[in-house]
Amino acid sequence: MGEQVGENLRRVMAQAGLSLQDVAQKTGLDRRTVSAILDGRHKPHARTLHRLAQGLDVSVAEFLLRPAPPSGRPFDVHTNPAVDETFQAHPELFAGWTATDFEDLYSRFGAGGPLTSEGTLQTIGDINRRRQLQEKLALLLESHHADLIGAIVELLYREVVVSKK
Repeated sequence: MGEQVGENLRRVMAQAGLSLQDVAQKTGLDRRTVSAILDGRHKPHARTLHRLAQGLDVSVAEFLLRPAPPSGRPFDVHTNPAVDETFQAHPELFAGWTATDFEDLYSRFGAGGPLTSEGTLQTIGDINRRRQLQEKLALLLESHHADLIGAIVELLYREVVVSKK
């Protein structure tokens, strides 16, 4: 359970763009306690979970959710430690991320093995650019330009599909 709480806390922090220090301040928990929870070294008591939930304005259930099952890809949270290091150093890069975004990042691999710190930063940038583009596209599809955007996407899609054959 400790590891599961840590993974879920990491997700909540990323979605809110919070650092370790931010969590400690918002919850009143010691920074070492928060770090141990994130690393799965500490199985938090119910009152600690309550303080986390109250301080981060989420339900306790957020920390008890079962993380998404492994995707069957060869790289994951355990084989890509550079992702966690980057998260600790740059939590702002993960603001608004979903579980799917994290799964996508953890499943990536570099040339011949796990991501390096540099490769992790590049991949985060790629994912964030894609997310921003998808948000813009969703907004345009809700505007009076929806038909035009739909036609452009359809044209580009056919070009890509035909060129792959």
